[in-house]
Amino acid sequence: RRLLAASGALAALSLAGCGFRLRGPQKLDFATLHIGVSELSEFGAELRRMVATSGTTTVVSDPAQADARLSILANERGREILSLTGAGRVREYQISQRLRFQLVDRAGAVLIPPTTLTAQREYTFDDSQVLGKEQEEALLYRDMQSDLLQQLMRRLAAARRPA
Repeated sequence: RRLLAASGALAALSLAGCGFRLRGPQKLDFATLHIGVSELSEFGAELRRMVATSGTTTVVSDPAQADARLSILANERGREILSLTGAGRVREYQISQRLRFQLVDRAGAVLIPPTTLTAQREYTFDDSQVLGKEQEEALLYRDMQSDLLQQLMRRLAAARRPA
């Protein structure tokens, strides 16, 4: 028992000593942020939640009161056929989502120039399971949107105001 307890303690100490820690909310360098996308959209609501969980930044509705303004220049989805069966039916699709944004400060200085983030997923398609495949596609789009929002938050956390 003592050997087991000692090895557990040694493992805990080695993890603590290496600097390991879970990734938490990203702290942003500005106190207030205006987000140029509707708060009623799924994308806008999730983005506002992520900014609110940063703990350092408040989302404001008036751009004049914000330390920084996030503009969503494009948020587009696409779907392409990847392969066909011998009978000419679709076998695989590739879906994609493209997010283009920029961040400017109160004075109009560009903190993050127009930047494009993309995500892609592939899935097989079966004519006999159309409803299930539509649900799978919707789930993949939600997953891509979440992935893009996390990338966006990391970019916002890395942005620094000029001194």
